[in-house]
Amino acid sequence: MKTNLVTAEGYRKLQEEENYLWTVKRPEITKIVTWAASLGDRSENADYTFNKRVLRQIDRRVRYLRKRLPDLKVVEYSQVQEGKVFFGAKVYIENEAGETKSFKIVGPDEIYGDEMESYISIDSPMARALLKKQVDDEFIVKTPQGNKEWFVNAIEYEK
Repeated sequence: MKTNLVTAEGYRKLQEEENYLWTVKRPEITKIVTWAASLGDRSENADYTFNKRVLRQIDRRVRYLRKRLPDLKVVEYSQVQEGKVFFGAKVYIENEAGETKSFKIVGPDEIYGDEMESYISIDSPMARALLKKQVDDEFIVKTPQGNKEWFVNAIEYEK
């Protein structure tokens, strides 16, 4: 089960995606499908077949967003969070081997597109292990390969 939390920025992006798909992308694809259908035999018409599939994907995503957006709870930054890892934090960590990682802890609905590599879900084992940790704290993450030890180097919040 996915957590219903989302950052304010993530909520805005999801709303923009739904609006773009419905008001811009769907009308464009609908025009192409209409044009391709007017050419006659649809069974061997690649334009019609491909764009009809794209139209179904758009409709599926719009339905999902319209159902999901009202259920999401926007989590705003609070001064109380400062100095500890909570939802919305950008965290910089390091292990004993010197390997470093940085990511922002967000809701599962925000992890898509270009941000995928710099975001992790609040539902992930790494995020769960990090919650309430402070700079210089060490923590252990349970992975399929065994327990991994990490250290918190820095914590940032967008204000």
